[in-house]
Amino acid sequence: MNYDISGPWLTYVGPNAPLDDSCAPAANQQGSATGAIKAWTTAGVPSHQLVLGVPAYGHSYIVAPSDGLTSNDTETPIIASFPAFDKNQHPKGDKWDDGEGVDECGVQQTNGGNFNFIGLIEAGMLFPNGTATAAVDYRFDECSQTPYLYNETSQLMVSFDDAKSFSAKGNFIKENNLRGFAIWESAGDNNDILLNSIRTAAGFDEDC
Repeated sequence: MNYDISGPWLTYVGPNAPLDDSCAPAANQQGSATGAIKAWTTAGVPSHQLVLGVPAYGHSYIVAPSDGLTSNDTETPIIASFPAFDKNQHPKGDKWDDGEGVDECGVQQTNGGNFNFIGLIEAGMLFPNGTATAAVDYRFDECSQTPYLYNETSQLMVSFDDAKSFSAKGNFIKENNLRGFAIWESAGDNNDILLNSIRTAAGFDEDC
């Protein structure tokens, strides 16, 4: 699977499902689809037997504006790369997210902080077509080929996947002759925006 590469277990916000990380600073290289496929094929596994796991969800974090935004030589601040986040705060994700409380084993758990793609729409961060609303800043990271959202007021940052990142993953599947993809999970999509994007880019027929 190519997700949960970065999450709240780290000390900074990174891509949940990076297509590549070789262009990231060495300290932030946690793995990627590119690296995984290279490792498997180098080990002798034919690429046409490999399936790329992709996520319809992302992780959220509380990030102070001083860390979350950078000028980057532009007049308008943009979302910073790999910002630190407040590990003492655990934001609640969408309605499918695991809330805080004691689990069945008697262990205290915090909020999961996960947002499905459709959950970001329901939260007002994305329009129904999957594009960012005026409530958040949006940045597409060209290295990992994944997007980020940030609300400066609530200080909520989300690393997730959208149609653009799924299209990049579809192209990767096609270019590397992979068997296909598996998604966790299709119910997190909205009107098949993600599924259609990756299937079209991968060159799969519309009908299964």
